[in-house]
Amino acid sequence: MCEPKLHIVDDDEAIRDALGWLFQSRNVPVASWPSAEAFLADYDPAMAGCLLLDIRMEGMSGLELFDRLSAMGCRMPVLFLTGHGDVPIAVSALKKGARDFVEKPFNDNDLVDRVIEALAFDAGERARQAGQAGVAARLATLTQRERQVMGLVVAGKLNKVIADELGISMRTVEVHRAHVFEKMGVKTAVELARILATVG
Repeated sequence: MCEPKLHIVDDDEAIRDALGWLFQSRNVPVASWPSAEAFLADYDPAMAGCLLLDIRMEGMSGLELFDRLSAMGCRMPVLFLTGHGDVPIAVSALKKGARDFVEKPFNDNDLVDRVIEALAFDAGERARQAGQAGVAARLATLTQRERQVMGLVVAGKLNKVIADELGISMRTVEVHRAHVFEKMGVKTAVELARILATVG
């Protein structure tokens, strides 16, 4: 995965430079592009962090770029920089899934704080997805019988009841249960239920 950073897309060089300096002064890694088209040419699905888009640009607008990225499955949080007259457009972008919009002229500290929140949100989402992928990978190692036993364990059933329901010995249930706990990396049925809840 790429280093998480703020990706600034703005066709005004002075604003790009000012924003770059502002964020670097608060130790936020930054990359910037002079147009939506330039960003799309460099876009990589492994990019992490968040996007700060000017809503109005020459060529493709920030809103069009947002729509294109959404269609491509980009999950990075998007914040829009807007002029006063663009607030209704920005609100409609929020309804489509943008994270936030900031009106120009903006308060420097407020803008940086919002971006840092968006970066933290993106990091949290990526960690959650990685955790889900890890649980799914462990589930894939279970045999069909181990899955059956796991389902009954999570339902709170005792080994004796599980043995009766599946028509196997209690010793066999104990062996399967031990394998499930080992493969899933848990020590108790409660822990098992908790990690299964993360993958629905």
